[in-house]
Amino acid sequence: MTGTTVAEVMAELADLADPRILEVNLRHGDDHAVNLTKLRAVAKRLKTQQPLAVELWDTGDTAARLLAILICSPKAFELDELDSMLRDAPAPKVQDWLVNYVVKKHPRAEELRLRWFTDPDPIVASAGWALTSDRVVKRPEGLDLSGLLDIIEARMKTEPDRLQWAMNTCLAQIGITHPEHRERAVAIGERLEVLKDYPTPPDCTSPFAPVWIAEMVRRQK
Repeated sequence: MTGTTVAEVMAELADLADPRILEVNLRHGDDHAVNLTKLRAVAKRLKTQQPLAVELWDTGDTAARLLAILICSPKAFELDELDSMLRDAPAPKVQDWLVNYVVKKHPRAEELRLRWFTDPDPIVASAGWALTSDRVVKRPEGLDLSGLLDIIEARMKTEPDRLQWAMNTCLAQIGITHPEHRERAVAIGERLEVLKDYPTPPDCTSPFAPVWIAEMVRRQK
């Protein structure tokens, strides 16, 4: 669906806004009021439109930025553009979608992983760790898994929430996908107790690494 203007899309997003959804999202640090299923339906109708995606991102509106991520062409972005976009995205949902739906699909994602991994900004660093977790699972060749465990063991306990969560995910993925490091990964999780008491619904797996690892290994068997 070409020819759609930013004004038209913003008007549609305003019509879809639900104050009850906003109330729930604000508890998690997000500020969008559009049901994500409905947002995806809009994206499906619009299809890929890189120029429109750029304009929607530039509005600064969280719902518009989520939609922009869904209709953009990941390969069209330069690395510096993606770096600026991440640093200018305060909403956690936008950060997560940008990394998972755009950066991971970029042919030079590894360069951003290396750039972000040691960034002093914990939000940017968490993106680097998210990309590292992806490599742990899909392309571990060349990664120093023991070295990653060393960093996690030394730093995870005291890192800010978003970075701590990303490091914990990496810890769990190492334990799940690499049996030779499983015992140490579980031991680190048990010793640090990060997310041990995280409230988890009965039908979900706890993010506490020892429990997470054990459950996923059980499913694999």
